[in-house]
Amino acid sequence: MPAQATARLSPADTKTRILDAAETLFVAGGFESMSMRQITSAAGVNLAAVNYHFGSKDALIQAVLSRRLDPLNEQRLAMLDTFEAALADRLTCEHVLVAMFLPAVRIYRSDAPFADRYLHFLGRAYTDPSPVVRDFINTHYIQILGRFFSAFQRTLPDLERHDLGFRLNFAMGALASILAAGNTQRVIREFTQGSGDNEALILSRLASLMVAALKAPLPGSAETN
Repeated sequence: MPAQATARLSPADTKTRILDAAETLFVAGGFESMSMRQITSAAGVNLAAVNYHFGSKDALIQAVLSRRLDPLNEQRLAMLDTFEAALADRLTCEHVLVAMFLPAVRIYRSDAPFADRYLHFLGRAYTDPSPVVRDFINTHYIQILGRFFSAFQRTLPDLERHDLGFRLNFAMGALASILAAGNTQRVIREFTQGSGDNEALILSRLASLMVAALKAPLPGSAETN
């Protein structure tokens, strides 16, 4: 049956089915829990097809991540560029947060076939402990990460570099962990207290939490003396 199904598919369709199957398994349990047998079974293809299109499990998960994260980060960067050009030294950390979050919220609220699991996918991608996933994100998107970190530095000049890095990692990690747990609809409903899922409401609540984490004075700082 899988062989017959594969014969009726074009190479592009076969590749898409493999990516879709691997993405579903990745979202459900993470990279280490995926097996090539599970992927071929879910996609209805044989192992030779996966090897032909991707070569290895590592290369396959990198293609899964790139398919969703490349367009997202292009939109994030374009929005940050727009804000920086329009606002110059009036840029605030709230603007940087909007550039970071709004593209993802818009994809989640779109009619794309994967939209309903998109935030769950992001949560999994940014929390998966596998070195294959971590190394890919940290190297493939290093320029994007650097651009946003520099923007945060400019808008939060009173924070030392290491303190800013810690706060960003902590806040983003907490958010990603919540999304990785799944049931995005329930998370959004609780997050907005049942007031709907319009992007302005989601962004305002996200920004308020993130700004609090980024700007809160530390114990022993001048503000607490």
